[in-house]
Amino acid sequence: MKKRARQDRVTRQAQILETAARIFCDKGFEGASMGDISAALGITKAGIYHHIRSKEDLLYAIMSYGMDLFERKVLRRVMGISDPLERLRATLKGHILVVTRDRPKEITVILHESSVLKGRYREKIDARKRRYVRFLERTFRDLVRSGVARRVDPTVAAFAMLGMVNWIYQWYRPAGRLSGAELADAFADVFLKGILKSPAAG
Repeated sequence: MKKRARQDRVTRQAQILETAARIFCDKGFEGASMGDISAALGITKAGIYHHIRSKEDLLYAIMSYGMDLFERKVLRRVMGISDPLERLRATLKGHILVVTRDRPKEITVILHESSVLKGRYREKIDARKRRYVRFLERTFRDLVRSGVARRVDPTVAAFAMLGMVNWIYQWYRPAGRLSGAELADAFADVFLKGILKSPAAG
């Protein structure tokens, strides 16, 4: 009986996060209210507060879940790739596919509402973001050392890649000319040609 109650609680929390993420995407964090979320769920605000203490707690929970999702679908799958070029290519494509194919609202909330979180919540999410940036910087350093890439500043390269990929959610439409996989290939081609040495360069 207790196991069933725990499962029901986890399911309800997931429903709250998913619904709140969608509403935050549609209305923005500041424009959305707990009343909007409770109405969409068909429960009272008291029912939401039984699971979440505040609107900011809810935003943090959404972002934390989004980071979990990103780390599971992208980072963990590429960290063990020894070849830096293949590691970077797989990371770039995996990141783009999460944004374009899976299109989780939680990821969109992370990208769109990152400045809203304050205090310890902001510190926790920023620490997880920095972990990804350090991984990218290390990958770019490995790529330069391998002799395959031109000399690039690893931090500049990391943020250039993030800026390019993280803006996709603003304009990409699944029903458009390119699928998520095709877009990932096109981005990888454009970005990697910008940092790799030409064959003539040796």
